[in-house]
Amino acid sequence: MIFSFYLSRKSSGSECQIYFSFTSCSSQKANHNIRLPLFISRGDWDDEKQRPLNIYGKKYKKLNHILNLIKIKATELIEEKPEVSTKTASAILRKICLEETPQFAEGTFLSLMNDYLELKKNSVCLSTYRRYQVFMRLMEKFEGFLCKCIYTEEIDNHFIKQFYEFGRKEQYTESTIQRSAEFIKTILNFAELKGIRTHVRQITIPKSKVQRKVMTLDEKEINKIRQSRVPKKLQQAKDWLVISCYTGQRISDFMKFSNTQLTNIDGKKCISFVQQKTGKEIVLPLHPIVLKIMARYGNTFPQPLDPYIYNEQIKKVAALARINTPVKIRKRIGFRCKELDMEKWQNITSHIGRRSFASNFYGKIPTPLLMQATGHSTEQMFLNYINPVNHARVISLGNYFEKIYAEGA
Repeated sequence: MIFSFYLSRKSSGSECQIYFSFTSCSSQKANHNIRLPLFISRGDWDDEKQRPLNIYGKKYKKLNHILNLIKIKATELIEEKPEVSTKTASAILRKICLEETPQFAEGTFLSLMNDYLELKKNSVCLSTYRRYQVFMRLMEKFEGFLCKCIYTEEIDNHFIKQFYEFGRKEQYTESTIQRSAEFIKTILNFAELKGIRTHVRQITIPKSKVQRKVMTLDEKEINKIRQSRVPKKLQQAKDWLVISCYTGQRISDFMKFSNTQLTNIDGKKCISFVQQKTGKEIVLPLHPIVLKIMARYGNTFPQPLDPYIYNEQIKKVAALARINTPVKIRKRIGFRCKELDMEKWQNITSHIGRRSFASNFYGKIPTPLLMQATGHSTEQMFLNYINPVNHARVISLGNYFEKIYAEGA
């Protein structure tokens, strides 16, 4: 089948109408040109890819989804009725454009995925649910790429290979493609629980060759921040940053720390709270450095800060502390991430405290105790927070080499 989307030569005001042309390869006479009830400005249209330039922005996300549905439906029409008339095809395709909420075909993988999201809607945190929705939108785009609905029994290693090819063509990161492929397996396991046979046990997900870079603050950098002088308006942000590095919690939890959560266990001052994301109850002994900060506030915590303000202010704090090591980071530009060279302070966010806690204490404190503090369920998830290049451990290993060499000389 050959098809294409194109814009009308005449525009209605600032927007042009979208046309759809498709032809059955087996029947060259059945050439259909259909005027769709869809409009877009010429400057927002990608002639080469025949879709909006930005398919991730709020403005044209739904439009691109409709275009994908049209390709899928047109393919089905030609397979069922190669000699379908333009009038019939036009009525069917125009109806898709006017549907408020397109339904997932029964028995399709997207239908199963939708069932899974509905099941998890009230049992997972909002951020996790939104991530599931992102995976679902990605699968919808993949259906548009294939020009057909995906059925569960079709998902095998060849399908995963096609999915990776699609992801790379669309310039998704390897980690995004891999996480999405793992989620596909999650849905297949869900299907198995419902009694649907799948190829999930035969599917292997390629391991990412790109090492995930974790930005952390080492102990020297944290000390530089502690000892730095900052304007009074940045003092609370500075103290919260240090507190986060010694408690290992997310901003949604540590910014709510209060005296009402404090408790004493065998003379050790602890904080007891339920993590917002995981719902886990955490009892965490407070580090002496945290207690010193609290002492300056009358044995309580600093006033909480708005997350946006906090993220802006800790960059300024880190800049004043000269946390300016050159780093390579991935930063979103437009709707894609690109690798950039920046100074470390420019990329510090609220999550760096949690990563720094895990990385700095790893190897010094038994991992199960650290996991109990951070609330991670598996060691694999915990290790995602560890900076693979820990300079303190590298130096320590070097010292051992020199010591052993000196003893043997």
